[in-house]
Amino acid sequence: MRRDRPPPCAITALGLVTALGVGVEATWSRLIEGDQSRLSVREDLVPGRAVTVGQAVEPLLPVPPRLARYACRNNMLALTALQPIAAAVRAAIERVGAARVGVVMGSTTSGVDAAELAVEQAAAGGALPEWFDYAQLELGGLASFVAAWLGTGGPAYTVSTACSSGAKAIVSARALLALGVCDAVVAGGSDALCRLTLNGFAALQAVAEAPSNPFSLNRRGLTLGEGAAVFLLERRAGGVQVLGSGESSDAHHMSAPDPEGHGAAVAMEQALAEADVRPRDLAYLNLHGTGTPLNDAMESRAVRRVFGDDAVPASSTKPLVGHTLGAAGAIELGFCYMMLQRRSARGVPLPPHRWDGVVDPELPALRLVAPGEHAPPADQMTVLSNSFGFGGNNCAVVLGAGPTW
Repeated sequence: MRRDRPPPCAITALGLVTALGVGVEATWSRLIEGDQSRLSVREDLVPGRAVTVGQAVEPLLPVPPRLARYACRNNMLALTALQPIAAAVRAAIERVGAARVGVVMGSTTSGVDAAELAVEQAAAGGALPEWFDYAQLELGGLASFVAAWLGTGGPAYTVSTACSSGAKAIVSARALLALGVCDAVVAGGSDALCRLTLNGFAALQAVAEAPSNPFSLNRRGLTLGEGAAVFLLERRAGGVQVLGSGESSDAHHMSAPDPEGHGAAVAMEQALAEADVRPRDLAYLNLHGTGTPLNDAMESRAVRRVFGDDAVPASSTKPLVGHTLGAAGAIELGFCYMMLQRRSARGVPLPPHRWDGVVDPELPALRLVAPGEHAPPADQMTVLSNSFGFGGNNCAVVLGAGPTW
């Protein structure tokens, strides 16, 4: 083990909600089946178009009256994800004190859907409705809501770096632990579907009609989704550990990535180096894999640059839940966490890559996970998850589990 490795950072609880369902068990079974049946078609989001989305369909927990100013779908998603881990968080508060428990969340939409409705009502009636509060729309409102609902007293803030937000929230939480600012941190991401975001991506010609088809010659764009994933992170050994992270910025273009993926490769290399893990020793790589022409081309080149001929099993899980934007990095780390928890003498199923199988000859080949594929049995296992945002805002995170940690 490297002597300069930061203090241990264990994931001690996870709650999540996506189009696959609410909670770990329901999500895991549908994830490894590659279940796309829960994607839905909406005709009310983009004028003149029917679009496939990954919408959370189970009833969401309502925001309690005492926190009514935060009442919006984004916070309801976060609350639904938080509920299963609330007891673990409150036990941590009792153990270390509320001031030593922080909150770091990622989001890009906050309560934009609530603001859309409020503006419509204002246009019709001349004033914003009484139920609307700017706290619903404010990006920082998500972390403030989570902290208020849980009763934490440590640092509470929201990260908004486009599609890398959820992953960067985990990295930021780990830093708070390593610096001794906190003894426990609630961290994750939440984003709700809204017309503003969908129409923005539609204007960029980045939204596909059918479910996304990452790395295919026939890929036509992304499928947007919504969801939330929330972790409890603590400074302790054992269990599933956050072993390394890498962050970079392409500074190439406002929305398009560096075509060669230099910044993405740097983020992966940094994460692997900090974790002291060789590329060929990874059990699985969760790809950002949006299904857009530019992102998939960039990512495949970056993966080839980092891994060379050491073909790591890889998949994009966005064809199952949609691209959940600011929540994506946290949700996909949640998928990785569930996989590491389930490693056994029989191996562990890998999330399959759902696509049409038509290879794009212009892209470096990736070892995409086939349905039913398993990682081999191992006492120790490491995985890496990629999250890349607008403007080339890149984040890669290595998780691991085993006796060494």
